[in-house]
Amino acid sequence: MSSFDKLTTSMESVTAEQLKDLDPALFEFAPYSENASESRGYSNYAYWRSTWRSFSHNRTAMTLLIGLIVLLCFTFVQPLLPAQKSPTQVYTNAQTGRQERNHAPCAEFWFGTNTIGQDLWARVWSGTRTSLLIGLAVGLWNAVLGIIVGALWGYVRRLDGLLTEAYNVVRNIPNSIILILASYIMRPSVGTMIAAMCVTGWLPMARFVRNQIVIIRDREYNLASRCLGTPTERLIRKNLLPYLVSVIMLRIALAIPQAIGQEVFLTYIGLGLPVSIPSLGNLINEGRIVMMSASTRYQLLFPALVLSAVTVSFYVMGNAFADAADPRNHV
Repeated sequence: MSSFDKLTTSMESVTAEQLKDLDPALFEFAPYSENASESRGYSNYAYWRSTWRSFSHNRTAMTLLIGLIVLLCFTFVQPLLPAQKSPTQVYTNAQTGRQERNHAPCAEFWFGTNTIGQDLWARVWSGTRTSLLIGLAVGLWNAVLGIIVGALWGYVRRLDGLLTEAYNVVRNIPNSIILILASYIMRPSVGTMIAAMCVTGWLPMARFVRNQIVIIRDREYNLASRCLGTPTERLIRKNLLPYLVSVIMLRIALAIPQAIGQEVFLTYIGLGLPVSIPSLGNLINEGRIVMMSASTRYQLLFPALVLSAVTVSFYVMGNAFADAADPRNHV
């Protein structure tokens, strides 16, 4: 028996009394509505709101984020507080007229003094401002240029061969050699340090983005967009880069402490900022010289603690945000 015959048989089994009980409104034609035909399902899902909700559930990352914000705010507010000393002034004893050299931490010098009588408290926070400026500038430059070049490198096939060869040539030169040459050629300053790190610092980000773009560029929705005539810029911005938000944010978060570490390395080998410009690299290098004496180890301890707090916070928050930015972890 066909489905039509079954339907006919079931309708014949309905009695007249049952038909009377049916609501006649059920058999009226529904009016046509143009707006209703255009309506679709509603969802209150928002990507960044869901990302923040997932990130805020990580108590460790939230604790470090609050601590880092407090540290950054205090770093820039510290010179405006009352009774603050100059980070470059050499202080002398009012009674003896001698420099306050290697003075242990006390009520007057909270972090003590260095080997020439400068206040270590002021120098630590001044050096933190300098190192954070270098780290943020280098990290932002590497992220912006690396993402743009990497996206074009991975999507535009005509650029792939040229950029790959250029990348191989530059990456075969040790990065430390490039940093040393740039520091020798240009006058030592904060701008010189930033420029030296930005010369090749964006290459790892560009290579990473390129590899990720190559994986997803030929998927069906990208081919369909290309066939419909979507411009390359819009296709990269709307179809490709949103899939890489989590991993890109992780790389950006790690680029900031990496730039600070490079500044410390250059200062360690004597090619960093001059002593007149306090930085975490300068302070750690000065503390390294006197660390063998138990009475002066505080000169290495305080800048090392600040540097460790900044780098660990960025690393943990970068990993946590990368996990939170993954849509699969959203609820």
